[in-house]
Amino acid sequence: MLKQSDFPAPPIAEVIPETFVNFGQRRVDNYFWLKEKSNPKVIEYLNAENGYTDTVMASTKELQQTIYDEIVGRLKEDDESYPSLSDGYYYYSRTEKGKQYRTYCRRKGSIDAPEEIIFDVNRMAEGKQAFIFRGYVISPDNNMAAYFYNETGSYAEFILKVKDLTTGKDVGFSANGATSVAWANDNKTLFYGVIDNTLRSYRIMRQQLDAPKAELVYEESDPRFSTYVTGSKTKQYIFISSASSTTADERFIPADKPMAQFRLFLPRVQDVEYSVYPHRDKFFVRYKDKENLNGKIYEVPLATHNDRSSWKEFLPHDETVRIEGIDILKNYVAIELRRNGLSEIIAKPVSGEGEVKSIVFPEPVYSAGLNGNPEYDATTFRYSYTSLNRPSTLYEYDIATGKTVKLKEQEIPSGFNPDDYVVERLWATAPDGVKVPMAIVYRKGLKRDGSNPALIYSYGSYGSSSDVYFSASLYSLIDRGFVYALAQVRGGSDMGEQWYEDGKLLRKKNTFTDFIACSELLINEKYTSASKLAAMGGSAGGLLMGAVANMRPDLYQTIVAQVPFVDVINTMLDDTLPLTTGEYEEWGNPNEEEYYNYMLSYSPYDNIKAQNYPNMLVTGGINDSQVLFHEPTKYVAKLRSLKTDDNILLLHMNMESGHGGATGRYDGIRDTAFEFAFILNRVGIEK
Repeated sequence: MLKQSDFPAPPIAEVIPETFVNFGQRRVDNYFWLKEKSNPKVIEYLNAENGYTDTVMASTKELQQTIYDEIVGRLKEDDESYPSLSDGYYYYSRTEKGKQYRTYCRRKGSIDAPEEIIFDVNRMAEGKQAFIFRGYVISPDNNMAAYFYNETGSYAEFILKVKDLTTGKDVGFSANGATSVAWANDNKTLFYGVIDNTLRSYRIMRQQLDAPKAELVYEESDPRFSTYVTGSKTKQYIFISSASSTTADERFIPADKPMAQFRLFLPRVQDVEYSVYPHRDKFFVRYKDKENLNGKIYEVPLATHNDRSSWKEFLPHDETVRIEGIDILKNYVAIELRRNGLSEIIAKPVSGEGEVKSIVFPEPVYSAGLNGNPEYDATTFRYSYTSLNRPSTLYEYDIATGKTVKLKEQEIPSGFNPDDYVVERLWATAPDGVKVPMAIVYRKGLKRDGSNPALIYSYGSYGSSSDVYFSASLYSLIDRGFVYALAQVRGGSDMGEQWYEDGKLLRKKNTFTDFIACSELLINEKYTSASKLAAMGGSAGGLLMGAVANMRPDLYQTIVAQVPFVDVINTMLDDTLPLTTGEYEEWGNPNEEEYYNYMLSYSPYDNIKAQNYPNMLVTGGINDSQVLFHEPTKYVAKLRSLKTDDNILLLHMNMESGHGGATGRYDGIRDTAFEFAFILNRVGIEK
């Protein structure tokens, strides 16, 4: 296997020391200058890194193409989503062979009616190096669509426009940095959110389509909070919600009275989160505080919503069951729950009396998601179901009869038999004795003798669960003998809200030690060995990759860190950067000494030392709004200067896009094929 010394010397970034002193501690950052996007030397360095990556990966070009062809072969290229009825129209989207983006359509009154194309994103994206279409909201009279897009690949900087669906033309209105939108019932008044210079959604504006400019209706002054606007399913209200990662409140007006003053639903209280779900006769409120971490649901009278004594418990708190989602129908409340890391879906009568219907799933490892129903009067709702070896399937459940109908199953044109694979759920023991779940999948007949390559993946932050799902691309690894593992580490909400609490702030290191415990279990149980184990994670999961690379480099043969958040201290000390102040409740505020010291003790960039590291591929996006491009760049530069091994270290910087990499679906598959080819090449698989 070729090593670093078999290739020309990698680029070396210039050392320009910058010294920082916090709480009497001195930090020297030799690569602080690499954050200057407008500095030609920075672009020159990035181009040199990309050139080096191309050189090292040149021998894998054929393998990349093979993997790309395999993944495309598992996709139904000409495909259509199952239509969804809303206000008399059936809405759906489709993909077409050879086209990068989706086309969004509708039919009036019947699925046999003539097709109306609302947005052909392929046409909108023509000639653009990157393009993200972030969705649309239809006006109450069905004649207008407010929609979001950008041409940078950024996840935060979107343009909002309004399209007249009767003429196919945009009306004169446009807003930069828009985040959310809601229509008033007059079909001419829009409410929308906008970002500040740190990309925080901080203002809600009101715009009448025939007015020259928008008016400010709400400004969120607390930098920890972001604010968004939505319309209710019942079309009765428009809500402004403000939320940090621990606290939330809502304001509302009647949707028939767009010029009204927004009223507070319930005053803001630190560490209390609530969300309001209107029913025509009452409100349902999902509520969470320190004593009710997994959440509970209240039934609340319309007239006395701000009087807590009038609230009635509809679904009590259960410390073993987390409330994941709610959909309100005229006669039922559909609720998605999570128990022991697995999804459940129930439907409870709005009255609170009568039989609670529940959908039971038989497999040991799966994900089920409540899709709801956009029609308030409906007696059915949809849900999706998937597992590591079960393609995603959409079902419709009739609450009255208890019957389930399969609407659509993900097709695998090249063929796929779930029974050719084994799915297991394992439990690793963390250093503090906590049992950590992990889902694995591999081909039947695999021998547990330590000789198999394996890939372990996780995220583990923001309470975002690492749910199992069917990935057509992963089978390019699994069919080559890989064991694929998904570790459900603390920092996500996989095992309930306390699971999240135990992996954030001053307990963040549990995320890393949980992942290490899962990796060790794979090795100890002889699914793989350290010389064949690869790890992968992106964004905050890239922080996880950077941390475990420093803590236990001996455990991994290869690490892929996608757009990794690795420069924790510098980023969290700079409140002019996107996302920083809103993240204090996730990582801590490093302007306080206790948090500073703790974050410094695990920050991947600050803890790189002279030691052997695994083979590493680090990716970034020049227009990334979540993890700015300089984080992976500096990280690689410092790693190069200190690592003592002869393993491959690559930086793959997308010079056209942002946090999600390439924006077109085929370009995205090329990115995946590139990463998989790196992993395969490093374990000695060339075909």
